[in-house]
Amino acid sequence: MSNIPSHLKYTESHEWVNIEENGNVRIGISDHAQEALGDLVFVELPVVGDEISQGDPCAVVESVKAASDIYSPVSGKVVAINEDLDSDPALINADPYGDGWLFELELIDKEEMDGLKGAEAYEESLEE
Repeated sequence: MSNIPSHLKYTESHEWVNIEENGNVRIGISDHAQEALGDLVFVELPVVGDEISQGDPCAVVESVKAASDIYSPVSGKVVAINEDLDSDPALINADPYGDGWLFELELIDKEEMDGLKGAEAYEESLEE
């Protein structure tokens, strides 16, 4: 069974969102997603300063099995990326909700967060 922290919000496409203390949102992929992809070998992240709309493909994670687009769960301006992933993409496999985060956005529309799934709804969607 996948690890699904209850304080995060989730998307159908297996991204997670955490609201940081500064009001920005940190985004990554769920434990379920990294497990399905297998050993990650490459990550392409958005560029700091880019503006991304909700649902836009904005990053790519590549494993020994496949490449997968990452879709932005919310709209915002990229304010940080996890540069550690350049040299160690496996951080996502080891700690998808911690050291394996992907990027941070300055949130444009807080109401978009309301459309994301809570942990329980996300877990139920995995069982379908």
